[in-house]
Amino acid sequence: MVFDGILISFIVGLLRKGNLRAFSQLNLKWGWVFPLLLVVQLAVFTFQNDSEFLGQLSGSIYIVIYIIGLIFLFLNRRNAGFILIFIGVFLNFIVMVLNGGRMPVSVEAAAVLDPGYIQALKESLYAKHTMLTSTTQLGFLGDVIPISAPYPRTQIISIGDIIMNIGIFVFIQYLMVKHPLAKKGNATLLSLKGGEER
Repeated sequence: MVFDGILISFIVGLLRKGNLRAFSQLNLKWGWVFPLLLVVQLAVFTFQNDSEFLGQLSGSIYIVIYIIGLIFLFLNRRNAGFILIFIGVFLNFIVMVLNGGRMPVSVEAAAVLDPGYIQALKESLYAKHTMLTSTTQLGFLGDVIPISAPYPRTQIISIGDIIMNIGIFVFIQYLMVKHPLAKKGNATLLSLKGGEER
């Protein structure tokens, strides 16, 4: 869902005649942390079902990833949208911590996905996720919202995912449309187009 939010934000930014100039001056504290966490998370997600040891540790690894990610977001909270991203990630973090390091998934919501996913979920093959049951803590914060056609990618998301993606949208829109560098670039282009200034 994060990738969807980023992609949609860039498309909307371009439709609003935004530009990418501000990204060249982006200076986030601990900026190296985000790509590192992404790589680690993708690696764990990819190999967790092939290694019993990694599968057992994956819940704890995800929690550590979330804690470091929350620190990164808090350090950069003054950026547009980062408070919303922090809240969204925190909600996902809380429900995972309370449920053994795994995100609870509603079987009813998961009905929009491939039937094989539900079976794998019941067999605990998806170590980052677990079935939402009557014993789940704060289950409403789990993956309980199904998304399907006409949306191009079928998936299930959480309330935290929605809030986090709104924050990502606000952040990217600010950089592409509202940032001084973005405005300066657009003003220059308009002047040159008019032929009155250089």
